[in-house]
Amino acid sequence: MRKVELNISIDVSPEKVIMAFLDFQMLNKWWQVERSLIEKGIGGIYALAWQVTENGFGFVSTGIIKNYEPLSILEIEKFVYMNPERTLLGPMSLTIKATESEGKTELYLCQDGYQSGDDWDWYYNAVNQAWPLVVKSLKEFLESKN
Repeated sequence: MRKVELNISIDVSPEKVIMAFLDFQMLNKWWQVERSLIEKGIGGIYALAWQVTENGFGFVSTGIIKNYEPLSILEIEKFVYMNPERTLLGPMSLTIKATESEGKTELYLCQDGYQSGDDWDWYYNAVNQAWPLVVKSLKEFLESKN
């Protein structure tokens, strides 16, 4: 199966990197998440929504926390993407690993489980283009907080 992987060095602690994927205020600032429901802990819900209007949600990503260590890892399983113009896409997985190295954090991010079909191809291409930009935004946001 296809996957989107990237690595980036961020000049903050691993704990701050992991927290940036869990804290609504942080998610809003670097990823423009408009609503979230996150239960920190194994088995917890992980749900993010964008483009919220009086008519509902534009886009939603949701899954279950499979692995969570505040200083190093966040793994989401049964990750599903919902878009009103596409079929429901999933299940996938999203892995965020933060490792300390020489006073910085090496972030590894992987979203995998992409299947085949027109909507899957569209989504894979969109994510493949978006994650590098989103992670750059994360890096800029976190490093500006120092």
